[in-house]
Amino acid sequence: MLKEKLLSISEAAEMLGVSVPTVRRWQKAGKIQEKHRTLGNHRRFSSHEIKKTLGIEPVKKIIGYARVSTHDQKKDLETQKQRLVNHGCDDVISDLGSGINCRKRGLLKLLALILSGNVREIVLTTKDRLLRFGHELIYKLCEWHSVEVVTLDELEEVPFETELVNDVICLMTVFNARLYGKRSHKNKNKNNQKPLDTHPVV
Repeated sequence: MLKEKLLSISEAAEMLGVSVPTVRRWQKAGKIQEKHRTLGNHRRFSSHEIKKTLGIEPVKKIIGYARVSTHDQKKDLETQKQRLVNHGCDDVISDLGSGINCRKRGLLKLLALILSGNVREIVLTTKDRLLRFGHELIYKLCEWHSVEVVTLDELEEVPFETELVNDVICLMTVFNARLYGKRSHKNKNKNNQKPLDTHPVV
């Protein structure tokens, strides 16, 4: 999650272009609000609050998001990223992981940016790059935060039955991978255990 930058009173005064006593006077008059006090009773001000006082609106960015499922698709990942850069994205976030994994590092970073209010547009090569299941929820989140979602390519229309079969295969593949990984981890721990010393004490 993105953290808000906190300023000391001298830093706030420098940003506002006034003296420290003026900041104290403005704070006392309610013109600006302090965020909190430190253990040493020093004022800390929100950088967002100072920018609001100055009438400065943060510049909202165009963010590209690219994703592939496996390591052998890295070439495709680089192609996606280059297309997003060519489209004019300010930043590109990429992930390597399953489309049903909602805890990917890049995806969580993208969600944090949306919630921060600093994004005006998200660009994808295709709409399934976000998530295979649940992408409608992210689209709704973007709608609530006035973020436009742009896709460069439309997915090829497939029959409902084919899409359903593909979804089931995807779920089974991920389930088998997790089960195999869990068993491998269990066997590794078992092999690492030292055998008990059964020799009698002399």
